[in-house]
Amino acid sequence: MKPSPVSNCERRFLLRAIEEGKRLDGRQCYDYRNVSISFGTEYGCCIVELGKTRVLAQVSCELVPPKPSRPTEGILFVNLELSPMAAPGLEPGRQSDLLVKLNRQIERCLRNSRCIDTESLCIVAGEKVWQIRLDMHLLNHDGNIIDAASIAGIVALCHFRRPDVSVQGEEVTVYTPEERDPVPLSIHHMPICVSFAFFQQGTYLLVDPSEREERVMDGLLVIAMNKHQEICTIDSSGGILLLKNQVLRCSKITAVKVAEITELIQKALENDQKVRKEGGKFGFAESIPNQKITAFKMESAAVDTNNVEEQAEEIITKADPPLEAFANPVLHTPGTAQIGEGIENSWGDFEESEREEAAEEEGEGDATAFECQKMEIEDTSMMEETKTDEPILLSDSEEEEVVILQPQELPKKTRAQTNLKQESTSKKAFIKRRKKKRAAH
Repeated sequence: MKPSPVSNCERRFLLRAIEEGKRLDGRQCYDYRNVSISFGTEYGCCIVELGKTRVLAQVSCELVPPKPSRPTEGILFVNLELSPMAAPGLEPGRQSDLLVKLNRQIERCLRNSRCIDTESLCIVAGEKVWQIRLDMHLLNHDGNIIDAASIAGIVALCHFRRPDVSVQGEEVTVYTPEERDPVPLSIHHMPICVSFAFFQQGTYLLVDPSEREERVMDGLLVIAMNKHQEICTIDSSGGILLLKNQVLRCSKITAVKVAEITELIQKALENDQKVRKEGGKFGFAESIPNQKITAFKMESAAVDTNNVEEQAEEIITKADPPLEAFANPVLHTPGTAQIGEGIENSWGDFEESEREEAAEEEGEGDATAFECQKMEIEDTSMMEETKTDEPILLSDSEEEEVVILQPQELPKKTRAQTNLKQESTSKKAFIKRRKKKRAAH
């Protein structure tokens, strides 16, 4: 697992809160988070919630040959899986250091402590024994995975029932649950892990650290104990040096917490067994409506329904009157439809504005054409006056020759602009030519 980076500001804030004896979730230093247990429809399936950390456990069994070194003992196999569904930093498909460490701790807690009578799992010595497989999956990671996994594992083993078996000579018969009632496992004790986080080289101690507290802790101590105050395993990590008094204090706290958790487990098992015998609803299907395994639980709020009609009348009287609405749709022309809730559309207004703009453009075009015609008439009259009043002398000299430069063709813009430019050019050329002829004359 790749731990999430912790900023210096967050680290200082958490350490400062721990020094003052405060925690982010409001707990005291030695407080344990709430433990919730939910069972599945089948035997051996359960979900354990430790705060927001959630672990799913499932137990299964099969007949296998025993180990050569232990021909009269069954086999207990424990496996814990971590997936990115629980936390983004968890990597799938590879054995991380955290996963290997957790599996070893759970094996020492459950298998090496001899909590299950493995000899009772033997059917035929040296030939057939029961292999009990405990699979656990981390559903949500909010710190202290080892405690949640140990509780889920022991609860699933206590809840599991294996098929009944009979042996006649060399023939082994396995009965279905309909033929014979399944048989529970023989469990001697319930080892449960309790974790302690140390800060500032063991100066400060917290029980059941959360995920944020684990990121800034200096070391971790895990003690597995049963209700008889028998220590099963002790595991220390983080490279801190602990004094004898610190370990003794942690063991005393562990004894208190284990006794409370063991009592909770026994009550949960008794309630589930009672509901199954009575034929009531049980399993996750019953837990979901009660919001026992949902992530976000909301408390029901009471709604006061007294004097609802009077309050509604007051609101209506104080409200503004509604806007004018048309009971029947307004159709301007046949074949059209109305859009909206009884309100007249404004399509007709848009059409009238477009028509007015088109009429204005046509009026401007007519005025431009009228001005062009007026200028043509004036030019024609001026040319006639020149012909009648003044004689025109023709000469072959190149100096007196009048050259009229035609304007270059411009991109077509509008008809009115082109006519104006042509008329102004011809007028200027005519005036220039007339001045030259007068000068020559």
